[in-house]
Amino acid sequence: MGKVRSDITVSADGYAAGPNQSRDHPLGEGGEQLHNWAFALEYFRSTHGFGDGGEVNASTAVVVESKANVGAEIMGRNKFGGGPGPWRADEPWNGWWGEDPPFHCPVFVLTNHARQPLTLSDTTFTFVTEGIDAALAQTRAAAGDKDVFIGGGADVIQQYLAAGLLDELELHITPVVLGGGERLLDNVGPIRLEQIRAVEAPGVTHVKYRVLH
Repeated sequence: MGKVRSDITVSADGYAAGPNQSRDHPLGEGGEQLHNWAFALEYFRSTHGFGDGGEVNASTAVVVESKANVGAEIMGRNKFGGGPGPWRADEPWNGWWGEDPPFHCPVFVLTNHARQPLTLSDTTFTFVTEGIDAALAQTRAAAGDKDVFIGGGADVIQQYLAAGLLDELELHITPVVLGGGERLLDNVGPIRLEQIRAVEAPGVTHVKYRVLH
């Protein structure tokens, strides 16, 4: 059985998204600047359909490693998008990523509203309404011997941390102060972390932790 792990970008004051998240501003006001370090990478551009160009720097190996050995992913409704409430049959929402999403593995979306599975290219999104334990059981089964990746957003990572179900957490810490929004480590209670490594790169510091159970 593989690990359950996550990585996420946060501001220097601990926010994973800015205030007032919406369909027009999925990362909240000012939240996109958290990811400037990633947008600049050749690896990100090539895997997200932005064509050639981009940088190769110390972040590249970190990002490539984070995507390796992932057998299936869990994400929340906010990351998948489409707004709150029941899914609209007259305006179907198929995610932010177009016809060829960058996941290339089964993805399980935590939501309060049932929906039939959605397949785009080699990614199938399955919508889970029974909570984090049911989502993890389904994702482990799909991942086999590979890792389960908890893809966010912050609320989903909080739930798995608080439940003691996360093995590793990597924070990409950016020199941005948002002053509000969705803070990553609220509502998790006391947890013990062991630092595995730290990597300094342009516009970001990557700090990887083992979660001690």
